[in-house]
Amino acid sequence: MCGVVGIVANQFVNQELFDALTVLQHRGQDAAGIVTCDGQSFSIRKGNGLVRDIFRTRHMKRLSGNIGIGHVRYPTAGSSSELEAQPFYVNSPFGIALAHNGNLTNARALKKELFDDDLRHINTGSDSEVILNIFAHELQTVCKAKLTNEAIFHAIKRVHERCRGGYAVVGVIAGHGIVAFRDPHGIRPLVFGKRSNNVMHEAMVASESAALTALGFQVVDDVQPGEGIFINTSGEVFRSSQSLFENFSDKARSVSPCLFEYVYFARPDSIIDKISVYKLRKNLGNYLAEKIKTDWPDHDIDVVIPIPETSRNAAIPLANNLGVEIREGFVKNRYIGRTFIMPGQTSRQRAVHRKLSVIELEFKNKNVLLVDDSIVRGTTSKEIINMARRAGANKVYFASSSPPIRFPNIYGIDMPNKEELIAHNRSINEIEELIGADKLIYLDLNDLIEAAREGNRSIHKFDSAVFDGIYVTGDETEYLSYVANSRRDQSSEEISEQSPSMNEI
Repeated sequence: MCGVVGIVANQFVNQELFDALTVLQHRGQDAAGIVTCDGQSFSIRKGNGLVRDIFRTRHMKRLSGNIGIGHVRYPTAGSSSELEAQPFYVNSPFGIALAHNGNLTNARALKKELFDDDLRHINTGSDSEVILNIFAHELQTVCKAKLTNEAIFHAIKRVHERCRGGYAVVGVIAGHGIVAFRDPHGIRPLVFGKRSNNVMHEAMVASESAALTALGFQVVDDVQPGEGIFINTSGEVFRSSQSLFENFSDKARSVSPCLFEYVYFARPDSIIDKISVYKLRKNLGNYLAEKIKTDWPDHDIDVVIPIPETSRNAAIPLANNLGVEIREGFVKNRYIGRTFIMPGQTSRQRAVHRKLSVIELEFKNKNVLLVDDSIVRGTTSKEIINMARRAGANKVYFASSSPPIRFPNIYGIDMPNKEELIAHNRSINEIEELIGADKLIYLDLNDLIEAAREGNRSIHKFDSAVFDGIYVTGDETEYLSYVANSRRDQSSEEISEQSPSMNEI
């Protein structure tokens, strides 16, 4: 999972891109990058680490221009090498820089096509570079001289026809403006907005609405599945008249946003595809409470304790619905990143104790219900339950405000190996025993879907593959086999370094 942003303004956008990336930092903590455009010239700064650590005053001063894009990375495809930090760049046609959130399931075949047929070289293992080169090739094919909106939308249409998977893309074309588009299913989120001043209209596109509102932009709309958007240097926004992917003429049915965005990744103050993340998570708590009252009416829960931070929105209504006290039993170290998106299992295990400490008086001699947003590998859940027992809890129950995660994700979330998932091929009782809980309660998938649909009844289908194994693109078998083989060989592979043809700072 990654975060992307693009801005066209009437002043330098370097500071606002920086601010937007800090708002989106929760979507990726591995690397970050900014590209700005001043006339026909690009400047870039990118590297591994958090946004605040990568961009110093000397870098910001050299990121000149009123147009730019930014990216925060959480690695899935490719590696954690600094060479794979985004945005990427090609010099023809016009000069294009691009950043991407998601994952292409047919990236391997596309790389071969690009080399054999399009005569383009891919320098990294990132599928973002694949999308960039396909877009650049298709734009160059149709546009021989003057750049037009029609040429841009045609190139985006060809990207949709050639690429499979989930992707949300922002790009900047030197001297012309910003492009943005989303995969035909709308799996990964992308939203755009405007801001007016006395000089010109300004426009912005980002992974989440929270980034727009933080910078004073008014949200206009989500980028629709299969749609193309172009924002010129004057801040005018041009939208393709309909989905550019001909096989998805019915927009309402083609929208299949990822449910895990709402459960875990997105900020609670964001609205994705007209659905309030905060309101949905509150509803999940009520659904969980109703399930407990139905399946476990004689429960002996003394106190509900949320596991910071994402689960708090669900834990409060859950406790209120049950008529049980809610207490803060954990103190979170805000300087430790989100454990789920840390690369490597060892890093996640070490981070749990550095991230959380317990308030013993809230646990001692009590039957506690711990509430978390999800259980993926089970590492964090098991450690937290052990912490609660050491703090003196009498019994430790555990509730997940999402259903069991039983299947790999292939659209940009780092859970492609089913053997890593604690719920894969296991019953609830088996999972309960493995994590050491006295009782384990999962939200039902139908309740999660209904909670999401309460926010937007026009969406009839969601990407719920991690819960039910149904993949909206239908190409999971070959991709998962390829990923499994690649992971076995990855430890011995290295990516050769090549200097970028940009003003890198």
